[in-house]
Amino acid sequence: MESLPTNTEVRLAVAQCFRTLASSTDNKESLAAFQTLNSYLDEGPDSATTEAQRAEFRKAHYTRTLQFLVGNINADWLRFLTAAQRTELWDGLFLRGPPEQALLVMMDGIGTLSQPSTSLNRLVNIIEAFLQRGRLANLLWSYCQGSGPSDSPQLRETLLGRLAALPDLTANRLHPNNKPLFLPQQYYPLLATEILDALERTCQALKDGKDCSLAFVAQTLGKVCIQGHSGLVLAVLAPRLSVCTRSDMVWRRVCWKLLGNVPERWLESVLTGLVQAVTGPDALGRIIGNLVLKNKKAQFVITHKLMLLQYKYETRVLRILVGYLAADSQRRPLLIQVLRSLCQAWANPSAVRHTPLEQQLYVSKALLLCVGLLNDAELQELRSELLQCMVGGIQSHLDSSVVRVKRMGMVVGECLSSRMDVDGTQLKFEYEQDEETQELLSLMSPLADDETEPVNGVHSPQEAKGMTPTQDTSPPATSVPQPPKMDPDSDLDSDDELTPYDMSADQELSGASPPRYLRDCLEAFISSQDPVCVELSLRAAEGLVRKNVSTAREVSVKLTSVLLQMENEYNIVGFLTLRQAAMVALTVTDPVPVTQYLTTEFYAMNYNLRQRLDVLEVLAMSAQELSQPISDKGDALKGIAPTTDLTPYPGDDPVHWREVVERRIQNKTKRLSKGATHPPAKATPNRYAPVAGHFFFPLLRNYDRPQVTFDLLGSDHLVLGQLIHTLGLLMHLAVNAPVATQMGHALLDFVWAVRYHADQMVRRGVLFSVCSVFLSMPSQNLLVELSDQLFETRTWLADVAEGDPDADCRSLAVQSLVLLEKSLKKQLDPQALGLQS
Repeated sequence: MESLPTNTEVRLAVAQCFRTLASSTDNKESLAAFQTLNSYLDEGPDSATTEAQRAEFRKAHYTRTLQFLVGNINADWLRFLTAAQRTELWDGLFLRGPPEQALLVMMDGIGTLSQPSTSLNRLVNIIEAFLQRGRLANLLWSYCQGSGPSDSPQLRETLLGRLAALPDLTANRLHPNNKPLFLPQQYYPLLATEILDALERTCQALKDGKDCSLAFVAQTLGKVCIQGHSGLVLAVLAPRLSVCTRSDMVWRRVCWKLLGNVPERWLESVLTGLVQAVTGPDALGRIIGNLVLKNKKAQFVITHKLMLLQYKYETRVLRILVGYLAADSQRRPLLIQVLRSLCQAWANPSAVRHTPLEQQLYVSKALLLCVGLLNDAELQELRSELLQCMVGGIQSHLDSSVVRVKRMGMVVGECLSSRMDVDGTQLKFEYEQDEETQELLSLMSPLADDETEPVNGVHSPQEAKGMTPTQDTSPPATSVPQPPKMDPDSDLDSDDELTPYDMSADQELSGASPPRYLRDCLEAFISSQDPVCVELSLRAAEGLVRKNVSTAREVSVKLTSVLLQMENEYNIVGFLTLRQAAMVALTVTDPVPVTQYLTTEFYAMNYNLRQRLDVLEVLAMSAQELSQPISDKGDALKGIAPTTDLTPYPGDDPVHWREVVERRIQNKTKRLSKGATHPPAKATPNRYAPVAGHFFFPLLRNYDRPQVTFDLLGSDHLVLGQLIHTLGLLMHLAVNAPVATQMGHALLDFVWAVRYHADQMVRRGVLFSVCSVFLSMPSQNLLVELSDQLFETRTWLADVAEGDPDADCRSLAVQSLVLLEKSLKKQLDPQALGLQS
C-alpha cells in the first residue's frame, strides 16, 4: 500500500484526535489524543514526527486545533487531567506553537467567553504565562527572521491590533478581575523589553551575516505609539538604545532601519515620544540618524510641527530638536530653514495678536535657541533677515496691550541685538525680571551635554566639580560671639564705656512745614517752584481733603484739574500713588462735579494715554470706595479687646470689683456653643448707588468719535480695553441699584460691537463686562434685554470658550455661560411649574 502524502496524513491524524476528544469517554483515549497533538510541536531527534509533518501542522492545523480546544474548554475530559498533565498537554499546545496564531486564538477566546467562570480564568492564566515566558519576543523575532507566516494585510493588521490593545481588550472583559500584568503600566514596558530582545537578536544575526527584516517590529512600535502609549514604551526603549548606539555601529544601523520602517501615518507619534524620552541631541542623532533628510514626514514633524505648531513641550525638547539639526553638517541647512520660519512667525503682527501667549513664548524660545547655535558665517549670511525680524518683531510685540508680550519682545530683541552686535551697539530695555525673562536670556548660552551615565548618584564630573565643599563635608561649627563680660570693678563713669545712641531711625528735619489748609496745597501745585513744598503738599493733600469736606467741595474740580495735569518734575518718590490717592479722595468727597469733570476730560483733546488711563483708574477706585459701607473708627477701636490675661493694677485701671469677678467667672466657664461674639453689622446706605449713573453713562458718550490724538476704536486699543474693564467694574458695583438695568442694557449694546476685537485685552474686557452684567442685573430684566439675542449670545460665548486663543478669554466665556444658564433656570423653572399645575 502506497504511503499517503504528508499533508493528508497530518490532516487525517488531527481529525481523528478531534473525533476522539469530542466523543470518547475513555480518559486514556483522550490522553493519547493530546499526546498525538503535542507530538507535532516536539523538536529534536526524539520527536515522533518528521520535520515535514511538524511544518504542515504549524501551517495548516495549529490554529484549528487551538480553536477546537477553546471551543471545548468546558469538556469533561479536561477535568480529569491532573495539574501536571494539564500544564504539559493543554498549556503546552498554546505555549509551544507559533506565537502569533496562539495569541490571536486566545484573544478571540476571551471575547467569546461571556461570563466570569473557571474556563475564562484558565484561558487568562495561559495568556499570562504566554507573556511571562517571552513568547512576545519569539513572535517578533519570527517576523524578523522572515520565518513568520505569509499573512495577508488584514491578518497582520489584526495581529498588530491585538498586540497594541491587549490591555484594553482584557480590561473590557475582565474588569474588575483583571490581571496586574495586563495593566498598561506593566504590559507596555514588558512589550518594550521584548522589542529590545528582538532588536538584540537582530544585531547578532547581522553580525553573523544573516538577513533580517524589521518591518513588523516597526509597525508594532508605531501602532502602540499612535494609541497613546509612546511614553511607557519609549521610556524603556530610548535609554537602552542610547547606550547601545554609542560604540556599536550595527546597533545604529538597526535603529535607523527601525525608524525608517515605521509607517508614515504613525511616524509622528513615534518621533514626538522619542524626542521627549531621549536625554540629549546626540542620543537623538544616534537613534534616528539622518531620517529627517530621507523622510518628508519626519522632516515636517521635526522642522515645522514640533517647532511652530505644537507648543506643549518643555524647553528641553526644543534644545534637543535644535541641537539635533545643528549637530551634523548635512542637517544644518534645515536649521537655517527652521530659523527663517521662526523669524517670520515671531515678527508677524497677526500671529502676535491671534496666537496664544504660550505659543508665542514657545516660538521665542525656539528662535533664541536657533540663533545661539549659528556660526559666524551663517550669522553674516542671515544678518539682514535677522535685523528685519528684530525690528518688525519688536514693534509688533510692543504694540500689544499684554505686558508679558511686551516683555517677551524686549528680551528677544535684546538677545538678537547682542548676537548680531549691529555697529557695536546693542538694544537695552527696562523691564521687570522674572523667571520667564531669565529663562529666555539663558537660552543664548548652550548647555553642556548631559548624557553621561550616573555614577553614585552624580551624573557627570561637571556636576561633581560644581558641588560645593559643604555638600560633602559637614558644616563647621560656627562660633557664636559671646557678649563681653563686664568687670564689676571697672569705672562706670568713664567716657570710653558710654554706649552710642541709636540714631538709625532719625530723619532729617526739613525747613519747610507741611501745609495745614487745602487752598495752600492748591497754591503750591499751581505756582510754587520749591520741590520740598510741592512734595509736602502732595503728601498732605489726601488727608486734608478727607478732613475738610466743605473746603474740599469748594475747590474739588479745580484741584482735580491741577492734579490730573500735574507731572513729576521733581522726581518725587511715590508720585503716581500720592496723586492718585488725592484724586480718589476728591472724587469720593464730591462725587458728582468731579465725576462730570473727569468723564468729560477723558474724551477731551491734548491728553496723553497715561492721563486717560489715570482717569479710568481714579473712577474705578472711587466707585469701589463709595460702594463700601462707612466704618466708624471709634466703634472699631472700642471693639478691640485687650489680649493680655494679666489683671490690671487697680491704680492704673480702676474697675469695680464686681466686673473683675464677673470677668474671671466668664474666663473659667466652659461652654459647648457660643452665640455671636460681635453685634450684627448696621445697615448703611450705599453711597455709590445714587451716583452710579454719573460714573457710567458719560464714559459711553463719545467712544465712536475719533480725534486727532485719540482713536478709541482704532489704534488706541489699550485704552479701549481698560475702558471696558472699568465699565464692567462700575456695572458690578451697581448691583441692586435702581439704575442697574439701564446700565446693563447700555453696556451690552456697547460691548456687542467690539466682541470680535483682534486685541485679547479688549476681548477679556468684553467678557468681564458680560459677566458683570449677568451678575448685577436682575434675572427677569436680563431675559427681557437678551430676548432677541439670547441664542446668538450663547453661541458666541460657546465659540469663545472653545476656540479663543487666549486662556483667560476662554475661562471668562465659560463663567458667562454658567451665569447665563443659572439665570435661565431661575426664571424658566417657575414658569414651567406654573404651566404644569
